[in-house]
Amino acid sequence: MTAAPAGAPVAAEHMAEDSRLLEVIRLGHPVLRSVAEPVPEELFASGRLVDLGRDMVRTMIEESGVGLAAPQVAEGLRLFSYWVPETDEEPEMSPTVLVNPEIRAVGAEIEEGWEGCLSIPGLHGLVPRYRRIKVKARLLDGEPISLTADGFQARVIQHEYDHLDGVVFLDRMDSAHSLAFEPEWERYILGEEPGIDEAAVSTTPP
Repeated sequence: MTAAPAGAPVAAEHMAEDSRLLEVIRLGHPVLRSVAEPVPEELFASGRLVDLGRDMVRTMIEESGVGLAAPQVAEGLRLFSYWVPETDEEPEMSPTVLVNPEIRAVGAEIEEGWEGCLSIPGLHGLVPRYRRIKVKARLLDGEPISLTADGFQARVIQHEYDHLDGVVFLDRMDSAHSLAFEPEWERYILGEEPGIDEAAVSTTPP
């Protein structure tokens, strides 16, 4: 998912110096529509998995994203990176890589929010997502992690999780009526909603 560029300098502090910038593939590439494979046990704590995770974090930040799934860099594995920019209501959440994640909704509350995607550049649309979710996953070293996410964090995680199953945000939209190119979105939609927090709506998880 994409984020407001203003957050990038803060997030850049978390990039590993020896990490690489990866190519983000676009809609039409077959990997984006394929179901990713679970990361096998032998890859945990391996140089390949750690390097991939670090490279994904760098790519996510340099591309002004708040999330990036492995299929978006043509790696058919079940992992994604994400971070959450600071807002008036919430502190920044530093970049994290979740491996072999599982998610489930907490309650039935659904809310619509604006999303974009690094693999579908230039487009934004309103997407319904669960307001609150529980997540179980592992970190790059294999350590288990569980968390409860709500609001924007939950939206980003659901967006990235979808990529692991070959799903993009366009598939989740109730209607294509809200689709807008980025310049028009910024001019007519952000400009018409006083007080709207761009970092909280420009969720272009790749």
